[in-house]
Amino acid sequence: MRRRDFITLAGSGAIAWPLAARAQRLPVIGFLMGVQVPANLVSAFREGLGERGYVEGQSVAFDLRSAGGDYNRFRAIADEFVHRQVATIFTTGGTAAALAAKSATGTIPIVFYMGGDPVSRGLVTSLNRPGSNLTGLEWLGFDLGAKRLELLHELLPENPALGILVNPSNPDSDFEVRGIQDAARILKQQVHIFTASSDADFDGVFETLVKQQIGALIVASDAFFSGRRGRIVALAARRGVPAIYERRDFPDAGGLISYGHDRTAAYRQLGIYVGRILKGEKPADLPVLQPTKFELVINLNVAKALGIDVPAKLLALADEVIE
Repeated sequence: MRRRDFITLAGSGAIAWPLAARAQRLPVIGFLMGVQVPANLVSAFREGLGERGYVEGQSVAFDLRSAGGDYNRFRAIADEFVHRQVATIFTTGGTAAALAAKSATGTIPIVFYMGGDPVSRGLVTSLNRPGSNLTGLEWLGFDLGAKRLELLHELLPENPALGILVNPSNPDSDFEVRGIQDAARILKQQVHIFTASSDADFDGVFETLVKQQIGALIVASDAFFSGRRGRIVALAARRGVPAIYERRDFPDAGGLISYGHDRTAAYRQLGIYVGRILKGEKPADLPVLQPTKFELVINLNVAKALGIDVPAKLLALADEVIE
């Protein structure tokens, strides 16, 4: 209920209070988000919940909290959810959000959505048998870094020097960089690491890219970067830097190319998992999911502006070409 609507109802007397009391009785799902989740993904999550008989506002309530890309805020938000005694915590801020929720509670069920390895991070015992109060979906974001490098190699056969933009505050950044570096050695490609963890860093990063004649950029998977996608794609266009991203909303915002999992399908699956937990199933018994569908999106307008002739092979492989 919007605040303005609540005030209006409160002024009408007894009408508001039964509704408010009912809302308080509903089980609450606390969304621990790195950045605000797009409306279409929240809708996909609702669809999954609906398959288990839960409807927002009728049989379940949402409490959506965004850290605004600031990893240091995750624990405080998780503690608020614990204090509120939410029924389930749904983390969408990657490994850092899942770790913060785990450190805040060992009893409230946690469903994570992350790109890192939950086993090596100590979140679950195994993918098949999580063995604790956590389960969720591992979207292989960091394993796909090598694939993005291969796609850039197809797009830019002259094999230019490559940059990787990472957020040093992200606990999985080293893992992603190592995967890309291993693939780069096979392709005999130079790799340079650039870091950004605040808005003030981006201008300097792209200025350095140009000075060092970096011919292409991989933007690492990161909630902070996703929240600043408009700024990043604008700087890449202004500086003439071809860049590949993990999320399709980057090409939608004017980026060149993206390759990653189908996020809509993932959120629907996670909604189903949360519904199953609300029905009484234990996270310890629900295997960690992995995506099965991936998307390649190419913005042909951006390619033309950068003077890139996209190979017919890549166009044929693309799930969507933006023209």
